[in-house]
Amino acid sequence: MKERIIPVKNILPGSIAEEAGIEAGDIILSINGEKIRDIFDYQFLITNENLMVEILKQDGEVWEIEIEKDEYEDLGIEFENMMLDDAKSCNNKCIFCFIDQLPKGMRDTLYFKDDDSRLSFFMGNYVTLTNMSFDDIDRIIKYKMSPINVSVHTTNPDLRVFMLKNKKAGDVVTKIKRLIDGGIEVNCQIVLCRDINDEEELDRTINELGYLYPGVKSISVVPVGITKYRDGLTSLEPYDSESSLKVINQVEAWQKKFKEQFGSRVVYIADEFYIMAGKDIPDYEEYEDFPQIENGVGLIAQLKKEFEEALEQLDSEFECEGKKHNTAKDSSLKKEMRNISIATGVSPYSYIKEMAGVLENRFKNININVYKIENNFFGKNVTVTGLLTGQDLIEQLKNKELGDELLISRSMLKAGEDILLDDYSVTDLEQKLKVKITVVDNDGKDFIVKVLGKVL
Repeated sequence: MKERIIPVKNILPGSIAEEAGIEAGDIILSINGEKIRDIFDYQFLITNENLMVEILKQDGEVWEIEIEKDEYEDLGIEFENMMLDDAKSCNNKCIFCFIDQLPKGMRDTLYFKDDDSRLSFFMGNYVTLTNMSFDDIDRIIKYKMSPINVSVHTTNPDLRVFMLKNKKAGDVVTKIKRLIDGGIEVNCQIVLCRDINDEEELDRTINELGYLYPGVKSISVVPVGITKYRDGLTSLEPYDSESSLKVINQVEAWQKKFKEQFGSRVVYIADEFYIMAGKDIPDYEEYEDFPQIENGVGLIAQLKKEFEEALEQLDSEFECEGKKHNTAKDSSLKKEMRNISIATGVSPYSYIKEMAGVLENRFKNININVYKIENNFFGKNVTVTGLLTGQDLIEQLKNKELGDELLISRSMLKAGEDILLDDYSVTDLEQKLKVKITVVDNDGKDFIVKVLGKVL
């Protein structure tokens, strides 16, 4: 086993660790005599009620601390690195890899390809299982790392070897079955590449994965993302209206079949396919418990539902206010005109425009300009809002009427920071566009709050 040095970053006030005298800067040597490889060793070991924690103090002394606690009670220790180890990098060369389609000169972290089951468990990342042995699979089972999100793409072994450019890629179904037999729930992703893993191959993949339900809880079918930076890479054809509709009809037939057999649709289609086909997004209820919403599956249906529920809440508040003060429904907002703008990607534009129109009709003192931003940075085939860059926003909005405030989606920003993909900050945008910028969460209620400038 690889021995790790595990330094403590912080101790939570009032925690077991604080009471035991553990401090920031201490190094954990072992727990109950066992060395720690990563976060899962640590979390597994601290579930016990009786612990012997070996600590190296900053003055060089080694302490052995006995701790009695409730089972699964946390110690209150925070670490520099959530994983306690470096993330495992991807050893595939997938024909559709988005990172391989990035231009040069972007920040280094964007070029790192992870393929780490721990990040799948913690962050919802998708893993291919190609860099995992069956011993690694058994470790996932031992630590109950459920659910795990797996990028499958195809269950045809030879085709998967070709698509991932990895000779070890063909055993994915065997590994998924091993996970399921060990009690691990699996969500599967199919990145669909036109004329490669669609049509008959898609039927095969959905069939083989779908009949592993409920071990395979869900399957998502998403279109390949194609940027303009594909020189020297496998030729890929983007989906269009006709081919997208064909995918929808094919997958919806499987949904109907699974719904009749299992009571669940099991397989779900990314919003992008419906938008490209010019077909209405399915109703909210058809996504069941939204198992893959972070994968762009059902995102718009949920946004619309949240929007409608927040509007009902507003109506209720105004009704109560009207009875109390005998005033009109929109009296609380009948002040000076509020002029704002919204920047969004091509894919969700019509839905954002529709919601903005509802608010304009209801509240006469609000004027909203919604701008569709095309992705010149990555190319016209990239249409989602989350991949818009600062330079495209600046270039396409610099001569537009932006009003007093510009709303942008949080999906454009790096997690936990106000930085876009091309390293423009929100402050940079404000300075370049000379307008206040407000970040909107991916939530229908927050959309209303930020548009109205009113807390619900």
